[in-house]
Amino acid sequence: MKDERMNRRDFLKTLAQCYLAAHTVTTAPGRPSAAVEPGLPKRTLGRTKEKVTILGLGTAPVGEGPIGLQEGLRIFQEAIELGVNYIDTARIYGNAEEILGHLVPQRRDRLFIATKVWADTREQAERSLTQSLRLMKLDYVDLVHIHSAGNRNLDKVLAPKGVLDYLLEQKERGRIRFIGISGHNRPDNFVRLLETGQIDVLMCVMNFADRHTYNFEERVLPVARKHHCGIVAMKVYAGIRGGFPFHKRGYVGCAVPYQYLKDAVRYALGLEGVSAIMIGPYTGEQVRHNVQLVQQYKPLSADEYIRLREYGRELAKKLGPRYGPT
Repeated sequence: MKDERMNRRDFLKTLAQCYLAAHTVTTAPGRPSAAVEPGLPKRTLGRTKEKVTILGLGTAPVGEGPIGLQEGLRIFQEAIELGVNYIDTARIYGNAEEILGHLVPQRRDRLFIATKVWADTREQAERSLTQSLRLMKLDYVDLVHIHSAGNRNLDKVLAPKGVLDYLLEQKERGRIRFIGISGHNRPDNFVRLLETGQIDVLMCVMNFADRHTYNFEERVLPVARKHHCGIVAMKVYAGIRGGFPFHKRGYVGCAVPYQYLKDAVRYALGLEGVSAIMIGPYTGEQVRHNVQLVQQYKPLSADEYIRLREYGRELAKKLGPRYGPT
């Protein structure tokens, strides 16, 4: 038994050393650029070559929650004023795009704006994208994700004249600049989409707990890196307690205990190839806290990584596959 424990620790130590190796190569995809600008550090978003802040503003909590227009404006504006230049939204995020429509047009040249289409058909995608552009008062967006790729009918999405073909057409027209995929479950769907070679950015669930459930880190990230995709980690705090049904009740808190939030940020930003973490705040205080955690970012040590991974294994057992099939 003692030998088994030692072998297991040696194995974890090796994993930790592999994880930490990414920090020793400053030119690796997703690593900080040499000239770090004041405010928030930036990294290159893969093959897009765009410089984005390592903290992105997720807009779902404000858009879906019981927050009014004026309070939503205040929260989003505070994030932008603190230096966040990467904004992530979606047509199905309540009134998030409407709120952004009051902020982003006059700041267009300083922001990287992503939205999503929840669509299996080109007709659904066209409707969604047109509404997003109208609500945000924009002629184009930088990035459009095929939303919830784990739940999409990929045969329809990849069919001739399907969703992917539609987005490629919009890219040629200049309505969008890059194509992405986002989601929470069924990592194999992401692999199939990435292997088309047409995906510029991947955004998926990555945290030290869900690594033991969905494991996008080992099942999908190598494929994304092979295609030089930009990689964004979401659900860094393992999402809201109770999952999607509680998204309108931010007061319930994150699935990751408060004292682990800093290490959750360190874990996600330390994954090889990750350019940014996307976190959706419910309040201005949370905006400021997230910015502070990112500004304080330091890589995990090998021992810290081992302890966090083991704690994540236990937490994963309690959380279970709450985002759907693995």
